[in-house]
Amino acid sequence: MLAVESRDARYQYPDDPAYAVDGVSFTVNPGEFVAILGHNGSGKSTLAKLINALFIPGEGSVIVCGIDTRESARVIDVRRSAGMVFQNPDNQLVATIVEEDVAFGLENLGTPPDQIRKRVDEALAMVGMGEFASAAPHKLSGGQKQRVAIAGVLAMRPRMIIFDESTAMLDPSGRREVMQIVRMLNRQEGITVLWITHFMEEAVGADRVIVMDEGKIVMEGKPREVFENTTQVRGHGLDVPAMTELAAQLRAEGIDLPSGILSVDEMVVELCRLR
Repeated sequence: MLAVESRDARYQYPDDPAYAVDGVSFTVNPGEFVAILGHNGSGKSTLAKLINALFIPGEGSVIVCGIDTRESARVIDVRRSAGMVFQNPDNQLVATIVEEDVAFGLENLGTPPDQIRKRVDEALAMVGMGEFASAAPHKLSGGQKQRVAIAGVLAMRPRMIIFDESTAMLDPSGRREVMQIVRMLNRQEGITVLWITHFMEEAVGADRVIVMDEGKIVMEGKPREVFENTTQVRGHGLDVPAMTELAAQLRAEGIDLPSGILSVDEMVVELCRLR
């Protein structure tokens, strides 16, 4: 069973003649890490809300873990299968104590108290926040708050988590902190990840990259394949990873570097090879 299957999905905001998502078709396999890129207004966040059943497609369909999001009676099942972490963690934290915040969703689902305790402890341990269980969320750093928000989703035990620009409000240290947790959840726990971002470096480690522009999918492939097409990527209002840009500049100066360099480690290897 696919984690996501979007079939020619369209969504239009009221009083807006243009489609925010316009005929989008793609699939996501269980356990896959897919980065969805696009400039502001490209449709990527609207697509995230379609997958989480916050929005329902006006045309076409979005199937999440075998459930059609158009089935109103199964919206809760969709959200149990596909948790969502938003851009601003303050908008997702509702309690005055960390462990109570993580338990909030489980309480709403009527989970037995003994299971709530177990799941909250497990979720906080997974994101490295166990020692902060009794802390006040407002006293945490941005990265720590986002980890608590992730724990709240993890406690629900979803098969997939959608991260909608979840590092946009964090400093570089906080972004690294959250990315490490997300990669661990994907690789060690097998959780399917949809990572929506405009930070190109965050997409480098994904299994697959989808680029959106004007509500459509305009590029798709492995990160190395997508970012090799620097002119096309920039044409859609995006940058390329810093090391990809540096490699292109060095090649223009006559230095024999291969295409497809994405990370600092890869750049170091290639420069050492030239020595």
